[in-house]
Amino acid sequence: MRRAVTLGTYVDRRTPLHRVDARAKLVVLLLASVASFAAPVPIGLAVVALGLACALVASRTSPYEVLLGLRPALVVLGLSLVANAVVLVGQPGISWAGLARGATAVCRIVLVVGFALVFSATTMPPAIADALSALLAPLRRLGLPVGDLAMMLSMALRFIPLTMEEAERIRSAQRARGARLDEGGPLARLRGWGQVLVPLLVSLFRRADELASAMTDRSYTGEQTSFAGPLAARDVVVLAVGAAWAVAAVLL
Repeated sequence: MRRAVTLGTYVDRRTPLHRVDARAKLVVLLLASVASFAAPVPIGLAVVALGLACALVASRTSPYEVLLGLRPALVVLGLSLVANAVVLVGQPGISWAGLARGATAVCRIVLVVGFALVFSATTMPPAIADALSALLAPLRRLGLPVGDLAMMLSMALRFIPLTMEEAERIRSAQRARGARLDEGGPLARLRGWGQVLVPLLVSLFRRADELASAMTDRSYTGEQTSFAGPLAARDVVVLAVGAAWAVAAVLL
């Protein structure tokens, strides 16, 4: 059974997208996010969806894996759809125009999440930190701690799949001890999930403390030595194609 592609999880595969420089992929991700929200309906949004389909093919990621990765965002997507469709003022009911507007907003969010999942699945966390540090390097003149910021963002991405794995491990252990997490009313379920959340917080704080101790022992100061050279011709082509695609999606 396929596992969900969780944001921050790197999938080791030999694909064309894995070989692209992280800096180029990060810039294209930003362009794709802007295009996803700025593209008009329906042609522009279709062009953005076509770009996501090409990214999935280039990274050998199935749409089903992306749908599994969207499960944590289902609540937000459902609330966005309902908030636009339900009319409470005047004549209460369902607004078809609002429903279409909500469906469009959900599609845009799904596209952005899909691009982010493809990026994280094809880029290792250290490469993401190096790419962020390289792209934010001009801000060092303003006193911004670029190295610390890039490392924090990279660790935050890495902790997302670790948190989900730890939560699943604790939930399985509590169920093996006879805990009924999905039975009873809302209050009973909340109390049951307290048996998972408390050990989860303790475990995450322990991991964070161990990481901080390891960074202190290695005299980490926030400055990173980057070994990234100039972009290859392949990466320049990806940047050019990505920029042209994003502009076309917005203008159409």
